[in-house]
Amino acid sequence: MSKAVTLVKENLRTLLLDAVGRCIADGVFPENPIPDFTIESPADKTHGDFASNIAMVSAKAFRLAPRKIAEEICARLDLADSRIDKYEIAGPGFINFFAAPGLFAGIIREIEKSGEDCVRCDYGKGERILVEFISANPTGPMHMGNARGGALGDCLAAVLDAAGYYVEREFYVNDAGNQIEKFALSLDIRYQQIFAGEENVPLPEDSYHGEDIVDLAREFYEIHGDSYLGKPEAERRKALVDYALPKNIKRMQEDTAKYRIRYDTWFFESVLHKNGDIKEIIDILTEKGLTYEKDGAVWYKATLFGGEKDEVLIRANGNPTYFAADIAYHRNKFAVRGFDRCINIWGADHHGHVARLKGAMDAIGLDGSKLDIVLMQLVKLLYNGEPVRMSKRTGKAIQLADLLEEVPVDSARFFFNMREATSQMDFDLGLAIAQNSQNPVYYVQYAHARICSIIKALSAEGVKPSLITDKQLLLLNAPEEIELLRKLCELSDEIILAAKNYDPARITHYVIDLATLFHKFYNACRVKGDDPELTNARLCLCISTATVIRSILKMFKIEAPVSM
Repeated sequence: MSKAVTLVKENLRTLLLDAVGRCIADGVFPENPIPDFTIESPADKTHGDFASNIAMVSAKAFRLAPRKIAEEICARLDLADSRIDKYEIAGPGFINFFAAPGLFAGIIREIEKSGEDCVRCDYGKGERILVEFISANPTGPMHMGNARGGALGDCLAAVLDAAGYYVEREFYVNDAGNQIEKFALSLDIRYQQIFAGEENVPLPEDSYHGEDIVDLAREFYEIHGDSYLGKPEAERRKALVDYALPKNIKRMQEDTAKYRIRYDTWFFESVLHKNGDIKEIIDILTEKGLTYEKDGAVWYKATLFGGEKDEVLIRANGNPTYFAADIAYHRNKFAVRGFDRCINIWGADHHGHVARLKGAMDAIGLDGSKLDIVLMQLVKLLYNGEPVRMSKRTGKAIQLADLLEEVPVDSARFFFNMREATSQMDFDLGLAIAQNSQNPVYYVQYAHARICSIIKALSAEGVKPSLITDKQLLLLNAPEEIELLRKLCELSDEIILAAKNYDPARITHYVIDLATLFHKFYNACRVKGDDPELTNARLCLCISTATVIRSILKMFKIEAPVSM
């Protein structure tokens, strides 16, 4: 919200409280505490620019009907110098306020001054936040769910950064534990099958069956031939993993970079095993009396901290579980690296892990409420409304690399950030590659390009913008102009709400709405007219709109073309 509008809202609150005070002094209201009330911007602008529920929430305290309370307050309301033109009492007792001319137009000056920093505010006060997202298993290629998680995580980090938080992005690489043992087994079987055939060396059902495993085993064979066949199983499997795992991780890094994601840290689970962090976690829990031994394994009393059942930390074979490593990893985030809050983007199938991990933070003396998990629903892939189920390369699940070959990165990032994480979404390939206004990202980019074309065309005619004057601000009074100005004024509030709710899709919706209102304004109001003062005012409005669109797209790492 613009500073001018924020000041008006704050002033309105003070004026309403003053009016209630007069009502109490006059004996109209009893001397009871005034309940908390809101001053909001109604969605329906026929209800005014601001509306307060002060009369509604005060009914019990003042023992009067809300409408009667509203009438008494308004009778004592002094709106002089408030930049409020008029008010009305609506329905059972809402008080609606209508802004004086020029109030919303002041946002143009603010955007002129801040430029592309118009998306930034200091709401977060520098609080340190770590956003961990994707963190796909490195034993195979990334898929469509990772594509959605990547866009959500990266855009959430961007919104938090814009809202004034200190933000880092992280990918957690599970390069240790059971999945790596299964990876080694799968590679080993595929390597042996090259020599003995699949029928003689069957692949266990719970192994990795993807074609990528076959490809990696064959690449290893092309380098080493049969030299590892006669070596001990452990040595052979280690060699296969040492070859294949770095290739998979490198591919992940290349795919995420192509997706315009730049991580501050790629954190490897193996580090927790090597540096003693997992052992330290076991020791901490044991010292607190929160572990016990059963069937040769070490168990954690998870039920004392919100878990549905106790959890194994160390298996009977002496190997730590994934959960033990996860506790150590999150302790590292908080206690070692000093993040104030940690956010993880997880698939919805991990919901059962949320309470036990937050509880484990409490168990080791940290604050589990500082760990926030955003659960992301599944993606259904469509092409012009018809389901798409198969990858052209593997015949199986669609991979992130496949997607980025078919769909422009701009579209992929924009589309995956159009629904809140908790909603299942349809991703229509046909729409994502369409070069028309039905494609939302094209629609927004076209609004920016259209403004750039207007500026260029007027410049060629010798019409160049100058800083907007007070007189010119008052000229922006057409309904379409005021709607557009109101929307520009909402930007900082939208950034803050998106950050508070971990919902970057809110900003995607905002910029779509902003583009819609610009197109509406453009069709209704000729930018260059006979009045040079009005021409400059409208040109400045266009430039401010372009600045906001460009800043949002840049924040989400989406191009803002100057021509289309």
